[in-house]
Amino acid sequence: MRKILEEFLNVQKVVKNGSVHTIRAYEIDLEQYFQYLKDHKINYKLITRKQLRLFLDLLHQRRLSRRTILRRVATMRSFYKYLVSAEKMSFNPMHEIDNLKLDKPIPKALSQEEINRFLSLPDHSTLLGLRDQAMLELLYSSALRISELTELNRTDIDFSAQLMRVKGKGKKVRVVPVTKMAINWLQKYLNSEERMKGGKLTKGQEDHRAIFLNRWGKRLSVRSCDRQFKIYQKQSGMAHLITPHTLRHSIATHWLENGMDLKTIQEILGHESLSTTQIYTKVSLTVRQKVYNEAHPLA
Repeated sequence: MRKILEEFLNVQKVVKNGSVHTIRAYEIDLEQYFQYLKDHKINYKLITRKQLRLFLDLLHQRRLSRRTILRRVATMRSFYKYLVSAEKMSFNPMHEIDNLKLDKPIPKALSQEEINRFLSLPDHSTLLGLRDQAMLELLYSSALRISELTELNRTDIDFSAQLMRVKGKGKKVRVVPVTKMAINWLQKYLNSEERMKGGKLTKGQEDHRAIFLNRWGKRLSVRSCDRQFKIYQKQSGMAHLITPHTLRHSIATHWLENGMDLKTIQEILGHESLSTTQIYTKVSLTVRQKVYNEAHPLA
């Protein structure tokens, strides 16, 4: 089983271009599944629907979260799908298992007033404050994921056209618009005296490609961004949790409220499925009221 696991993981890494985190999750899930098979003396090629259900019931008994169980099921589906495609099995036993769905919480969208308050927090008198202002403006401008923001390079920004090349999930590249405000703050940060001197990077600004750097001149990490958001949330005095994803949810909701169509929002966000984008129709009371008024004959 170890050999077949390594073959499967190699395919996910090389052929499917899976991330390090995804590959590690696959490995953990399947190692636990194989341990169950070993403990119960079950051949993974001969497992029955009943035995699969017993395994899933065991996960419930261990009080694993629904999200974790869904991930395990998805891993097993991918594993058996690979076995069939590689002609190591003639049927996929996971076809006998019904799809489980995760109840997605409706994301919290900040009001425009709350956005303005949050974006006013950085101290522009420091290089890190300029960086944070540019970072917040860009997140709200283009609805980036935080991982997409930290991976940005100078060559990804077309300042004159106000466009940006973004590497999203699965390393898929998309081009998104950037507001003039975000462009201005990016230029202030990138051209500040502390960062540039005589057209060259100053000492300590070690990464020549990355846009956002930490205090040591290295590429800013996702963890550092999350830490900075916690600081600004505390300063803001707002009770609800504000994360980089909150800004992404907020601008997507604001776009919808201002008349942008779902297909365009989907493309900017980098969603593969339109159904993922449709959650914003649930978020926005304004949109729901507008749709109601337009559809009701007496409204």
